[in-house]
Amino acid sequence: MNALLPKMDHHWLPFTNNRLFRQEPQIFARAEGVRYWTPEGREILDGSAGLFCCAAGHGRREIADAVHRQLMTLDYTPHFQRAANVSFEFAERLAGLLPEGIDRLFFGNSGSEAVDSAVKIVLAYHKARGQSQRTRFVSRNWAYHGVNMGGTSLAGMVNNRRDFGAVTFDAVHMRHTWTEEQRFTRGQPDTGADRADDLEDLCRLYGGETIAAVFIEPIAGSIGTIVPPKGYLEKIRAICDRYGIVLVFDEVITGFGRTGAAFAAQEFAVTPDVITMAKALTNGVIPMSAVAVKREMQAAVIDAAEGDRPELFHGYTYSAHPVACAAGLAALDIYRDEDLFGRGKALSGHFLDTVFGLRNLPQVVDLRGYGMLAGIQLKPGATPGAKGSIAQRRLFDAGLHVKATGDALIFAPALVAGTDDIDRMGDILRRILGDADL
Repeated sequence: MNALLPKMDHHWLPFTNNRLFRQEPQIFARAEGVRYWTPEGREILDGSAGLFCCAAGHGRREIADAVHRQLMTLDYTPHFQRAANVSFEFAERLAGLLPEGIDRLFFGNSGSEAVDSAVKIVLAYHKARGQSQRTRFVSRNWAYHGVNMGGTSLAGMVNNRRDFGAVTFDAVHMRHTWTEEQRFTRGQPDTGADRADDLEDLCRLYGGETIAAVFIEPIAGSIGTIVPPKGYLEKIRAICDRYGIVLVFDEVITGFGRTGAAFAAQEFAVTPDVITMAKALTNGVIPMSAVAVKREMQAAVIDAAEGDRPELFHGYTYSAHPVACAAGLAALDIYRDEDLFGRGKALSGHFLDTVFGLRNLPQVVDLRGYGMLAGIQLKPGATPGAKGSIAQRRLFDAGLHVKATGDALIFAPALVAGTDDIDRMGDILRRILGDADL
């Protein structure tokens, strides 16, 4: 085994206990469909679609071919005062998937960049409308919105904020929506919609006219899949309308079929003003993200600009990278041609049956799920997060990759998975989480 491992001194892994990793490395060597293989050839079922990126599974030849063609035609072009046809084609295709009217696209390279871009777009929009006093943002406890300045400020997970107070801006937080009475709820809980009143309280405390935007994950993914209570998102939308606050849905995880619709905004029938997306945008193969905004927001910013100057002083070297756009177009073709959003919706019942079949295992204290996304809350260990770390490593050794956050496992297979794949993943989960001594 050691002969198959690289020298590991120089790569500082993100969100990783690097000391432990070097002692017990867990490495992937190749992937296809819903499977990874280790360097020694051991099969690992992919229970989290990478990091919720690879909705169409791994090793899609269609995307690889599209990337190769684009590399040999136009490998890179700047998008500062220049552009490439492929970026406009991709933006138009995306607009056709989004809720009506949210059809102006700004491209970045990661979910974190999408959030930062959305923050700046919101501020520019309010300034263009003569409301520059709107500088405060609202997020939620347990929220994850990436790790750049915007995401760090909006973060509701303490370890993502603890050491970085010097780079945060003015963000205040509502409570999360999970309560004890929601344990083992399949789908949307019946209780908890009243927690939307936290936003009303913040408007009264700070003045609704000072709040620029509310950032919400329709389903809070990275904390372990917190599904919104019935009526909650509708109440948040109504309060934002009442106070003129921009509503941003962070759909980096929930976008592209994870809930059964193209976007969770459509699944829950609540339309925000802005949607951030990444991950499955290119099926995870090329880094890319996008911010979709209502057309009137873009119009306000553009119309307010004076002289020969950019309307929005923001962007990235790799914004709308032509190769990423080509990968995204190929991914959208797969999603359409294989009806993957519909396929995921049809598979959801079997998937959730499998998840909720774990209820009586000794290590499971809560289960939550919607569509093809589920959270498995584990019995706490000696310290917060210790049980999740152990379980994640044991599952890998048993042949299953799942993402762990704290003491929660996030189970979200690719939409191309079959019922037999789900069954095999469920068998491994039952075996490992059924160990009372884990």
